[in-house]
Amino acid sequence: MSTSSPKAGLEALLTPEESVLVLIDHQPYQFANLHSHEPMMVTNNVVGLAKAAKGYGVPTILTTVVEDRGGLLIQPLQDVFPDQKPINRTFINTWQDQVVVDAVKATGRKKLIIAGLWTEICVAMPAIQAAGEGFDVYAVTDASGGVSAEAHDMAVQRMIQAGVVPITWLAVMGEWQRDWARTDRITPEDQLSALEHAGATGIATIWEQQLLNTPVAERSGA
Repeated sequence: MSTSSPKAGLEALLTPEESVLVLIDHQPYQFANLHSHEPMMVTNNVVGLAKAAKGYGVPTILTTVVEDRGGLLIQPLQDVFPDQKPINRTFINTWQDQVVVDAVKATGRKKLIIAGLWTEICVAMPAIQAAGEGFDVYAVTDASGGVSAEAHDMAVQRMIQAGVVPITWLAVMGEWQRDWARTDRITPEDQLSALEHAGATGIATIWEQQLLNTPVAERSGA
């Protein structure tokens, strides 16, 4: 699979129709040695990202590594996709697991979005390999984390050198939405569910949506 998507211009931005999301190893063992970010922040962000993907109809693949030792996928994330069983691997590099690769390719999507624990291993390895195989790869840095701030930062730098695009989860959601007045991409309920994870920005955006959806006559008090 090869692509020639530009790194700049409108076509470089994400759309729901072109995206596929892979969430890697958000498990207790990995969280136990997460030191680049506050663990609850990563949990909040990855759940927000997952809810956004579900709302916009973006295929999402969940995967874990050696569940019997590392633990099951964290429950808040599993709750977003209650009927989906994560692909349990032994490969450290997700992109060497053919089941995962086949699941991604089956979607026919060319823009691969990855988040996981840890950034320096479980995100960087598949991101670099997939980028070399022609995918447009985006690493969601604030829904990922490493064993130290240095480990996370070095992984991001290494991925950038390989052509991977770093991005944050709210930026992903913004690119999927494009126009806050649009209602055809995501239901108000799903949008609200995702934006609940966006802190003060989410609260303000929810309010803006309320104003956008209020008839002019009602806003003016007529």
